Amino acid sequence: MIFSRKRAEGARHARDERDSGVLDAEETPQAPARGPYDLAEAPDAPRLDLGSLQIPAVPEVEVRVQADPQGVIQQVVLVHGENALQLGVFAAPRSEGIWDEVREEIRQSLFNDGAAAQEVQGEYGTELRARVRTPDGITDLRFVGIDGPRWMVRGVFQGAAATNPDAAGPLAACLDGLVVDRGQEAKPVREPLPLRLPREVAEQQAGQEGAPQQREV
Repeated sequence: MIFSRKRAEGARHARDERDSGVLDAEETPQAPARGPYDLAEAPDAPRLDLGSLQIPAVPEVEVRVQADPQGVIQQVVLVHGENALQLGVFAAPRSEGIWDEVREEIRQSLFNDGAAAQEVQGEYGTELRARVRTPDGITDLRFVGIDGPRWMVRGVFQGAAATNPDAAGPLAACLDGLVVDRGQEAKPVREPLPLRLPREVAEQQAGQEGAPQQREV
């Protein structure tokens, strides 16, 4: 399922000024300059509502989702040209982030599969880069993680964006404009937050039976 949406701004947000750790005494704390945002602090912008994730409308970016007949999404992949960004969002504790632990588990899993992974410092902190063997040949992957209030977003870049972050372009703009709707209910740490098709799409799919399908919208 591909959602192709337009928005006026395709450029990436500027780096969050909170990173400097400096805040004028007279200045009131404001929403971060870029995301991923928590729903409570997200600026107004056109987005595709998938439940726990809201995807910003960025020109020429297709949103491909794999969903079951009930409309429950199991995979979200953004595509721009030869580049792709797979997204996942997970529950996290209130007191601390989980990306450090998750990253180590990914590294160990890749190692067990015979793929070496390297940690590098990137725009979102420590990233993981790996080269894996797939049925289509050797593929480069770049894993990024962003810890938020009681949630974590994981992104996996493929294509040129996996080895050159500057090539991510509109996909990076999508990540910067992403909004997470965590909800208030308690959830086990690392449990995937629920993702669903938009109502109009789910209604079209209602009554269909069979295995999960990748659809285009």
